[in-house]
Amino acid sequence: MDETQAPRRRRAFEARPGRSALVAPDLAALRGPTSGVVELPLNISWQPNRRFDLASDHRRRSLYQNVLREAAQYEDLHTFLHRDTLLELWPRLLLPKGVRAAWEHAHPELRPPVARAA
Repeated sequence: MDETQAPRRRRAFEARPGRSALVAPDLAALRGPTSGVVELPLNISWQPNRRFDLASDHRRRSLYQNVLREAAQYEDLHTFLHRDTLLELWPRLLLPKGVRAAWEHAHPELRPPVARAA
């Protein structure tokens, strides 16, 4: 098989096809805001309303989902995510499988508890 017919090599953890998930090496470095209104830059959110009121559970989850999917630099993660809020929201976030797998691989504390046999 020549190179033009070779299947594309899959990356270990992808946010979407062809784009690797970005994972913070240390959750303690996530010191983003925990209250107020946050406006995401266009490189993270393309929605007309890029403002997220952190008092709203729905908007807080939406902000975290956007940042976890679209962040291209560690600074994005450090600026917009907060460790304790991430831990609280994690089980309820709707994320691509690759993003969830990458973060749980790097940070076992995000993994769901293992069901124990009775």
